[in-house]
This record gives sequence, structure tokens and C-alpha cells, in this order.
Amino acid sequence: MEITVLKAKLHQACVTHAELEYDGSCAIDGVLLDKAGIHEYEQIDIYNISNGERFTTYAIRAEENSRIISVNGAAAHKAGSGDRIIICAYGRINENEISTFKPILVYLNADNDIIRIKDHIPVQAA
Repeated sequence: MEITVLKAKLHQACVTHAELEYDGSCAIDGVLLDKAGIHEYEQIDIYNISNGERFTTYAIRAEENSRIISVNGAAAHKAGSGDRIIICAYGRINENEISTFKPILVYLNADNDIIRIKDHIPVQAA
């Protein structure tokens, strides 16, 4: 059986632009895409920490080292400049691979600089 797992995450990215009149998608600094292993045109889910909105779009490459996170097209109604968001990409694996699977978790500061990269989320304590 196949299961869907978190492949990659850009955690607490800060939206730098919201372009309503753009073709759509989410432009992400090319370095951040590469570090997270997210491909251009890959489907992503965006979770807006600032307002609770959740939506699906696809990633496009922004200029390397620009720190751009631009939410474009109709999605610009769901996130604005300065909002903190989580960007996730998912993949499918065979269920028997789950014990060795590790996602790429990229944690960002308010300037979209990488502060750490991990391959697991700590166990949540009570």
C-alpha cells in the first residue's frame, strides 16, 4: 500500500509579495527550493499562520538569494506581505518504507534566512 507523507517543509516563511495580477502560484527563492528539495511546478500546500488560511498551489522559482516568497494570483487573497506561512510538499511512498523515510524540514527566520534544517519533528510532550 502507498501512503502520502510530508516530503519537505519551509517553516515560518515570511511572505514578501502578494501579486494578485500574476499568473498564479507561489514564487520561492531558488536557494530555498533547492535546500528543501521542492521542484519548480510541484504542488505545494500553504498554511497561513497569520490568518489560518490553507490553500494549494504550485511552486515557481524566484531569483536565488532574493529571499522572495511571493503568493500570486487568486492566492494573494489568502496571504499578504508580512504574513508567516508554512509551505509543504508531499510525496507518496510504499508503506514499508516509512521506517527509513526522512523529510527535509527547513526552518526560516523573519527575513527568510535558513536558521536550521532537520529531518524530523520532535515528539510533542504533554
